[in-house]
Amino acid sequence: MRADEARSARDQNAHRASVKMKPRTSKGRTAGRWVFLVLIFLIALGASLFFRLAPELRRPRKISPAFQIASPILLAGLPIAARFDFPIGSENGAFAYNAQPFTQNRHLGDDLNGIGGENSDLGDPIFAVANGEVLFAGEAGPGWGNVIIVLHAYEENGARKFVQSYYGHVETIMVERKQKVHRGEQIATIGTAGGIYWAHLHFEMREFTTPFIGPGYRDDPRGWIDPSAFIAAHRGAPDDDVGRQALQVNPTR
Repeated sequence: MRADEARSARDQNAHRASVKMKPRTSKGRTAGRWVFLVLIFLIALGASLFFRLAPELRRPRKISPAFQIASPILLAGLPIAARFDFPIGSENGAFAYNAQPFTQNRHLGDDLNGIGGENSDLGDPIFAVANGEVLFAGEAGPGWGNVIIVLHAYEENGARKFVQSYYGHVETIMVERKQKVHRGEQIATIGTAGGIYWAHLHFEMREFTTPFIGPGYRDDPRGWIDPSAFIAAHRGAPDDDVGRQALQVNPTR
């Protein structure tokens, strides 16, 4: 019996040894190879992205002028605009018409046109509605074309207030950011936003000081002001004043 037990033990040990020394199957080798290749691919991809993006990541960040908050120095230094005029046609809005008034179809401004309609007013002058400082002047993206935003200070009931005038779809920009402008000064010409629309001026008045571009249409118009109503209420000119006057260089007018 002891001889049989010894022989059985030797057989078991030999079996264990053969199991340990059994080579891996081809299936296991294939799976390991795929894992290795995937790791190499991920490492190469990560290195490629790093070297492509590293210069951009190290580049100093500059905030677009269209999102910079107006500084307290700018707000304090703005001269008071004693009067507001309409931006196209005559000072009181003659020789122009409003094709899409404020809040119609959720519109946040007025679409002002020359009386000839269609593209008859293409290239016509656009004037600053009051004294102020240019916050933004440039390309504003699809659907907008060139845009100019001017910040104005005015007094109402003894309080100093601020309002923006916003000129959209303009063709030629004649001012630059941080430039002081005077009421009646030509700042642009009427455009088509690169041929998207018939020529017109998308004109807004806003209570904001930050010069963001904006949506143009919105259900909630809070922060936007009826442009025609605001200018009519702050004209400071007699009712029979027609025809745009020569540029006034006095910053209080």
